[in-house]
Amino acid sequence: MIRQNDNITSPSQQTAPEVAHGGDAGQPSRSVELPLLTLPPRVPKQVERDTQSNIPNDREVRDRIKRCAAEITDAEGVMPPLSMDEMRRLTELVRERAGVNARYDDYTSVLVSNAAWRETLARTPYDRRLLLVPKCLRAEEICPAPFDEFGLLCKECGLCSLHDLTVEAERLGYAVLVAEGSAIVRKMIETGRVEAIVGVSCLNVLEKCFPHLEATAVPGVAIPLLQDDCVNTSVDLDWVWDVIHLTSDDRTYRMDLNELKGRVQSWFSAGPLAQIMGDPADETSQIAQRWLARAGKRWRPYLTTCVYLALAGDQSEDQPIIPEDFKKLAVAVECFHKASLIHDDIEDDDDERYGEKALHVEYGMPVALNVGDFLLGEGYRLIGELDVSAEIKVEMLRVAACGHLTLSRGQGAELCWTRDPKPMSSLEVLDIFRQKTAPAFEVALQLGAYFGGSDSNTHDVLQAYSESLGIAYQIRDDLEDYSGESDSNDLQDLRPSIILSIAHKRATVGQEKDLLTKLWERRCDYDKVSQQLGVILEKNGVIQKASELQEAYTEQAIRSLSTLSNATLKGLLRRVIGKMFGDNLIEGYCSEFEARNAASSQARTKPAA
Repeated sequence: MIRQNDNITSPSQQTAPEVAHGGDAGQPSRSVELPLLTLPPRVPKQVERDTQSNIPNDREVRDRIKRCAAEITDAEGVMPPLSMDEMRRLTELVRERAGVNARYDDYTSVLVSNAAWRETLARTPYDRRLLLVPKCLRAEEICPAPFDEFGLLCKECGLCSLHDLTVEAERLGYAVLVAEGSAIVRKMIETGRVEAIVGVSCLNVLEKCFPHLEATAVPGVAIPLLQDDCVNTSVDLDWVWDVIHLTSDDRTYRMDLNELKGRVQSWFSAGPLAQIMGDPADETSQIAQRWLARAGKRWRPYLTTCVYLALAGDQSEDQPIIPEDFKKLAVAVECFHKASLIHDDIEDDDDERYGEKALHVEYGMPVALNVGDFLLGEGYRLIGELDVSAEIKVEMLRVAACGHLTLSRGQGAELCWTRDPKPMSSLEVLDIFRQKTAPAFEVALQLGAYFGGSDSNTHDVLQAYSESLGIAYQIRDDLEDYSGESDSNDLQDLRPSIILSIAHKRATVGQEKDLLTKLWERRCDYDKVSQQLGVILEKNGVIQKASELQEAYTEQAIRSLSTLSNATLKGLLRRVIGKMFGDNLIEGYCSEFEARNAASSQARTKPAA
């Protein structure tokens, strides 16, 4: 079992060098040892279950209602507080636009109210806000926290998500109460000591609170619990984090990340690529641009664009415009990535990429190697042509070169392992991820930061952020390999995998351990033992553990942003995490209606007379 904050080192961790970024422009790079790799604190287990009947079960539908509520309140020029009649009218409009059933009206009304108050909340200083969360979000069976007249006195033990929410809110300056029920809400409103309330509660409580918020005109944004049956309830956690951090200092909190992702994608079709890179005059150029245009998630150029827009937006009152010159930088980032994929496919003997033939299969290995090298050169050429100062350009080229070196070391560690394959510990596998995957994210982020004119502290934060982001991304890639969602399969091809490392650690001595050892040593065919392996993974909770590890690194990436002084960049990078890794839920249950639900449950289970 993986131990939290484990600092066991491997030979590769003790000796692997890394070229650190120089901080200030023009400083020479230096070679340093990578710090010892430790596992992040465990993220409390998340539980997902069906919503109550008057809340959409599909997250996409909930997002659509939320988006429509924001669009309609903006278009209508709504000024809070809303009367009940106005609330009903707007709810009907949102229902029609979102195309949802009228049974969701209560839920929709909450989102309409949130949209109306959002700008007011953003302008309210953190130290004049109250965060109200129900005590049912705690891990009740093991929670050591006592109660006073106002609610739970959190011990910050880290056993539940409640801890993360309260600690972060208090760090920002919020007053925090862990309680539930309409009575405590009324009491806090009447004190007049807070100017805005952020709350998490079930629809039943929110319905009772709305008249008080309307009467006192206290700004209130509420995230509804998705169930009210007092058993393992959940909430759209990323919505809670978004509202907690909402501030007018963040100039990008209204940015449409989906629209931005689509805009970045549009730069990689044939026409725009030729405009950015120049017309492909020879066959090598043509193959390279077709390869760039082939399918891909474009996360790296997207990250570059996000960082630049966040920094540019913070320096101007107007919405920043992406200059044509910047597109060269975004394409350069993708050139580096697509070159590495060509080389990876050759080194790993993969025949497919994006559901099509890999480049070396389609054109032969010599041509593919040459196109990969060509794309690396194109990436450096495009950076060299940017209209930035000589000092910044030197730093950009240095960052790209350092990332290339570190990535090659990580790939080299894996390739050298294939000469004498043997079981690897989780930390050894994660160390390869740190060198092999994280550098590409760091290059993307750092280049966007340099183009946007960032300071040295920002670069330090981005380095820590990208390390955790890269590791989390590679763990998710391993999980997708197992689930069949990926177009490559490190597990099937018996390459270093976090799933195999956890499985080997947890396997019982005997047949299980022997099978995992054979897989690591590549002495058996994966396809012939896949069913047996699946039983072992299920029995030992391996997939669950890998998922928890990914969530822990994702959370660590978010926490690394805490020292970032730029609110715009911090807000955007937090939102990017949610977009890349999906949405998590908080475990808990609502006790305000516990007695009612307990009685209902007893009635349902009572035997017939």
